[in-house]
Amino acid sequence: MGKEESVRRLARDARRAMREGPAALAQRQRARLAEMVAYARAHSPYYRELYRDLPEQVDDPALLPVTDKKMLTARFDDWATDRQVTREGIEAFVADPSLVGHRFCGRYLVVTTTGTSGVRGLFVLDDLTMAVQTGLGFRGGSGLAARDVIRTLARAGRTAIVTAPGGHFATVAAPARLALDRPWLGRMMRVFSINQPMAELVDELNRFNPAAVAGFVGMLTLLAGEQEAGRLRIHPAVVIPGGETLTPDARERIATAFQAKVRPAYACGECGFLSAGCAHGWYHVNSDWAVLEPVDADHRPVPPGQLSHTVLMSNLANRVQPILRYDLGDSVLVRPDPCPCGSPLPAVQVQGRVAELLTFPTDRGEHVSISPMAFGAALDIPGMELFQLVQTAPTTLRVRLRLADGADADRVWQTVRDKVTHLLTEHKVGEVTLERADEPPQQSPGGKFRRIIPLAMP
Repeated sequence: MGKEESVRRLARDARRAMREGPAALAQRQRARLAEMVAYARAHSPYYRELYRDLPEQVDDPALLPVTDKKMLTARFDDWATDRQVTREGIEAFVADPSLVGHRFCGRYLVVTTTGTSGVRGLFVLDDLTMAVQTGLGFRGGSGLAARDVIRTLARAGRTAIVTAPGGHFATVAAPARLALDRPWLGRMMRVFSINQPMAELVDELNRFNPAAVAGFVGMLTLLAGEQEAGRLRIHPAVVIPGGETLTPDARERIATAFQAKVRPAYACGECGFLSAGCAHGWYHVNSDWAVLEPVDADHRPVPPGQLSHTVLMSNLANRVQPILRYDLGDSVLVRPDPCPCGSPLPAVQVQGRVAELLTFPTDRGEHVSISPMAFGAALDIPGMELFQLVQTAPTTLRVRLRLADGADADRVWQTVRDKVTHLLTEHKVGEVTLERADEPPQQSPGGKFRRIIPLAMP
């Protein structure tokens, strides 16, 4: 079966599963999980060892041991199901920027992560994974109003991906792979570098006139400011924020600035097709091809409506590098009732990564952790485009700010200081020193503006 027919078949099945409802989605999930577990045991030395005491057939993820990036990376060569996939070979491949989007061993796409959690991710994706991602993308693209379809067609479906070029990051490597595999699709997608001056980026986007814009939340917020100022003059039908937690205020600002649908993506290098956002602010998990389990600190299930400590994810497509019951480190909440958008897929909200919680000592000798979302809600301040809180000591926060044109820097700083102090007081945190930084918010190598950078642990 050719690649195009494979994508069409997967897209048809994905749409059929949606029409048939939750029972059909659950049936596909169980069957695909059982197939993936069986394949991993048969072809991965690591999983053969890890699963040696499990029943012959497993279609319940709760029976599987928990894995994480550190564990799998330590056994990289044994983790892969293809003996040609080795850590040494992958490291040499990603060291060459000219190979971005090309096939490792003539078969696989390789994507990397920046390693902000402490371990850099090296992920190998097979053709089925890429076909599922493309097929589910067609399913996720439904639901546009007629005017949005017209705006999309008027711009020939052009998609602008605003990111950091030069590495094998998923935001760069996946479009490059599509361009090589399907030139017609590649001509519709273009990567725009965030490393160039803002004026040049704005000029390039104006000339490209995209129907859709995708990028990290921080950069899209900056572009919303350029649109509000009249320097950026684009009219996309859809804006796709990803990579960072999207607050309701940031969502509203982006939607208003561009007069566009905002469809945030909750995904990761381990599973690029994990979910699609809806108009009501929820992420709908593609549960026919992925499993998402909200759990507490002991990996016990957390009921819908309750915030989890972390979440376990199983990718049911990627066979070359199976990712099963994998601890993502995100804190999520599953919607306990049907989403108003009508989707039968499970709906979740993401509160941020556990690794991005800021933890402070209290006056009582205890410790309290505060979610990135709490700071995001508190620091929605006129005149400020971006903030970055860097914990340089247990009781010290360095505050980096990027201000809007014409903003009063001293007034904004005073408001930020008051808001952060009030938030810390509400959480009964002890004395914390707030340092006003001279430098603006810094980007990670992959292009993210991490709003919260906790104290580095030894």
